[in-house]
Amino acid sequence: MKEARTYDSFPAPMVSLVILVSLLIYALGTYILAVLEIWLSIPYVLYCAWIEFRILKYSCVDCYYYGQLCGLGRGKLCALLFKKGDPQRFVEKEISWPDLLPDFMVSIFPAIGGIILLIKDFSWFILFLLIVLLALSFGGNAVIRGSFACRHCKQREIGCPAERLFSKESPKTD
Repeated sequence: MKEARTYDSFPAPMVSLVILVSLLIYALGTYILAVLEIWLSIPYVLYCAWIEFRILKYSCVDCYYYGQLCGLGRGKLCALLFKKGDPQRFVEKEISWPDLLPDFMVSIFPAIGGIILLIKDFSWFILFLLIVLLALSFGGNAVIRGSFACRHCKQREIGCPAERLFSKESPKTD
């Protein structure tokens, strides 16, 4: 099987798609929570901003794509906001499933809100939005990372903690 080529700078249409999916997830989450209680949308938007800030400050600064058009659309933004870090720190970084919990909460918070809405007063529209949110959050992100971003990422070849986490084989049981 032929190895996918890596990009020094990702194609803009690919990056645009990735950014669009992220923005749709945030928008759907905001809308669902606003329907539940308008005031819930404000901490949710702040939480989404915090998640992005955290990724930029603690991961992107050390990434190969710092200052470049990366597969997730954060490399150039990171360079505008933060000083370049140490690329070796990115390679040596270890992450675990619990480390990803804050990222998953971007979808879980509005999913809980959507379930509450459905229990209080069932709506096909809210059910549809909830399904789209979960499909984009878990299925869409998996496809984007597996087929587009990570597949063509030079940082993955150099060393990526997420790639190491996701590529671990499940323990075998006898």
